[in-house]
Amino acid sequence: MAFCRATFALPGLCLLSLSLTSCILPRNRHIIRQGGKPTQKLAVADQQVLLGEIVRQYNAVHDCSATVDMIPALGSAEKNKITEYKDVRAYILFRKPADVRIIGLYPVIRSKAFDMSSNGSDFKLNIPSKNLFIQGKNDLVAPSANKLENLRPQHFIDALLVRPAEPSERVLLENLTDEDEAVYILHLIGEVDGHLHLDRTVWFNRVNLQITRQIIFDADGAILTDARYSDWRPYDNVAFPKHVEINRPRDEYAVVIDIVKMDINKGLADDKFVLEQPEGSTLRILGQTPPAPAPPASAPPAKGNKTKK
Repeated sequence: MAFCRATFALPGLCLLSLSLTSCILPRNRHIIRQGGKPTQKLAVADQQVLLGEIVRQYNAVHDCSATVDMIPALGSAEKNKITEYKDVRAYILFRKPADVRIIGLYPVIRSKAFDMSSNGSDFKLNIPSKNLFIQGKNDLVAPSANKLENLRPQHFIDALLVRPAEPSERVLLENLTDEDEAVYILHLIGEVDGHLHLDRTVWFNRVNLQITRQIIFDADGAILTDARYSDWRPYDNVAFPKHVEINRPRDEYAVVIDIVKMDINKGLADDKFVLEQPEGSTLRILGQTPPAPAPPASAPPAKGNKTKK
């Protein structure tokens, strides 16, 4: 009898299963990520392939001359105040190993707002509106209250050209792929006195393996530079991002760069990187205490007052 009851129960279970299946219908969703299509497969790469992409991109540029539209922003979100300057035209010159020259023009009138250069270790900055010429080291030890004085040409190049990994750096690969993101992240890790610290992270879009972001950290793990890249295009047969966003939170400035015109590997002469102090401008050397003003000269004794012997 138990066998018979089990036999008769099977059709009921089958009907119940069919009814549940008909009520719970599957629904397909196509995931569309930025720069991709619903049917496009994600690229697959390992750590060595991605490191090779950085080397290939970096080695492809020996020198470049770019005309750009720039939106500098001074201030920080942490202090709840950001001031943007629209429609700034700028010229960026670069030549390996470390020569940089950046000239910025004011909106509309297009007079020179700033002119700065660097050889990799030292920098010069001319601010005509203040009749001020600044010299110093690229390392920004004490940020100035005047955010414009915190600009360093090397910061731009470190963001625009992603350097290959150093032989001493350790590398870890992260695959961050979900419904919102599809990126590979290389974590470049340095070591000082036996202590590991995160130097940089480089992000790759898994749709096309193009670099989309680079974050540079200091020894304490704070963000020095957060750069984002998009709209990669060929310039003189070299791929380069047309749109770059650079954020320097500790120095309290950021800049958005859109390339208008760019020449790559056309050659740049030495004089393009020479920046001399304009005659009559005030020289400020960072790291040096400015000289104290001379005391006022003592007044001569009044006439008719004779010192008695």
